[in-house]
Amino acid sequence: MTEKMSGARATVEALEREKVDYIFGMPGGANLPLYDALWDSKIKHILVRHEQLAAHMADAYGRVSRKAGVCSATSGPGATNLITGIATAYADSSPMVAITGQVAKAMTGRNAFQETDVIGIATPVTKYTLQPLSAAEVPFAVKEAFYLATTGRPGPVLLDLPKDVQQEEAEMTFPESVTVRAYRPNVPVDPQDIERAAAMIVKAERPILWGGGGVRIADAAQPFGALAELLMAPVITTLQGKGDFPENHPLSLGPIGMHGRAEANKLVSECDLLVAVGVRFSDRSTGNFGEFAPGAKIIHIDADPTEFNKNKAVDLSILGDANVVMGMLFDAVAKRITKSKDLNNNPWLKRVNDVREELKGIPAYKDSYADLSGPRIVKRLRDVLPPEAILTTGVGRHQMWCEIHYQVLRPRTWITSTGLGTMGFGLPAAVGAKFAAPDVPVVDFDGDGSFVMTEQALATAVEEKLPIISVILNDRSLGMVEQWQRLMYNRHYIGIKFPNTPDFVKLAEAYGAHAKTVGSLDEFAKAMREGLRMDGPTVIEVPVSPLDDVFPFLPPGKGIKDTVYGSSKEMAIF
Repeated sequence: MTEKMSGARATVEALEREKVDYIFGMPGGANLPLYDALWDSKIKHILVRHEQLAAHMADAYGRVSRKAGVCSATSGPGATNLITGIATAYADSSPMVAITGQVAKAMTGRNAFQETDVIGIATPVTKYTLQPLSAAEVPFAVKEAFYLATTGRPGPVLLDLPKDVQQEEAEMTFPESVTVRAYRPNVPVDPQDIERAAAMIVKAERPILWGGGGVRIADAAQPFGALAELLMAPVITTLQGKGDFPENHPLSLGPIGMHGRAEANKLVSECDLLVAVGVRFSDRSTGNFGEFAPGAKIIHIDADPTEFNKNKAVDLSILGDANVVMGMLFDAVAKRITKSKDLNNNPWLKRVNDVREELKGIPAYKDSYADLSGPRIVKRLRDVLPPEAILTTGVGRHQMWCEIHYQVLRPRTWITSTGLGTMGFGLPAAVGAKFAAPDVPVVDFDGDGSFVMTEQALATAVEEKLPIISVILNDRSLGMVEQWQRLMYNRHYIGIKFPNTPDFVKLAEAYGAHAKTVGSLDEFAKAMREGLRMDGPTVIEVPVSPLDDVFPFLPPGKGIKDTVYGSSKEMAIF
């Protein structure tokens, strides 16, 4: 059955059929027909003050909801302002559909007002880009965009709508499904690969399971954790993979990498088998690729075959959805394990516990920081928040302190920018996460440098009465960059100090948010509990020293065995 309507109306109708609840965005000349069609739609539009914020909100919404987040912008600067947020979603494999307005087809290539080749700009940082050139193509393009964004390895898809395509009327057909030539997101898992992997796992004496963002994306936390417990094997994660496995579990070693947990970094170099699930072997996780897990056989499980052997050569690659693969692998391993194999009293677990004891005394883990310091604040934050609370972060020292000291207990409760490392991500991500999970506490843990990049998201939070909390560690500095300049550039400090950092309490109150500055851990905990009871956003400023470095620290280009576990005064390699 067909129905005659405009391209803009068809876009909205197609979005409604995809069960879209929210669009994060800002109108402009080239997407006004689309916004006019939204006038009487059930879809709620969330107005932002900068298009980058719309993309970050849609990104976090997608990570929490398991649906594609939707953002929109006009042509030209509106579209280009989305790009950083789109690239952030691409780097972290977040499902997103970004809809941009474009100048009319007749004006394309004429340097028209607010014309940019957003397809050309966005192609390197999207999973796919689409530009329907007639109104009748719109329903298929929307369906295709959501299909591509949410299947296989998720990612952002750009839908660019010329203004005349939005205005044109045509007989519309809305497809129930679409196919994309040469795109096969659901490849059957090879049973022989499962048997090979099971044999390698049972033979291993020092296995480690390594979870990345792909475990969360595939909802594979249950079979992933079940295999770890079956084997009594320690678990490490990437920064994106925090929450794949409860970090308060006795088998959890925490994340590895540049600012990974000390025990995780040390023991990954001692394992004889590494089962890597949904990871990219990023340089931030592995350090020097050639020196990573040098004595281990490696099994790599991923939904994206382009990741196999890209950074690190492995012994066995298994292509498929992590949930399916891990379920099959659990069954295959369980059949091979005999009662004679004593999993509860083995040398590997003894070694794991010995390393934990050895590392308790390193400076990074000693409770010798000032009262208001990153590690203590992060630990108190975990004490205050319930297990289901969602934590978003900006990018910087505060993020790394969370990596090391904040225990993530459930999947999809840790939302941060890892692949692109986008400063300013935390606050708009908290807004998007709250729309996806309105009944769950949502906290943005931020630094002053990161927060000011997107502080205008407070306006949206106030208007929508979102009870999110922003915790700002204020050191009046780009703290992470300062640490690098201190440790690796002979203390040549340049371009890092903020002598005119705003008064965050006054800034928040100017937007209409609740705000206060705290002077102790007890005041911080009290302010957090008050914020959790508020009916709108809260900002809590915590002054901290710029001299507290984040350790452990893996210097760039070094092997993971070269992790520095000391303080800036004790730079000995463990």
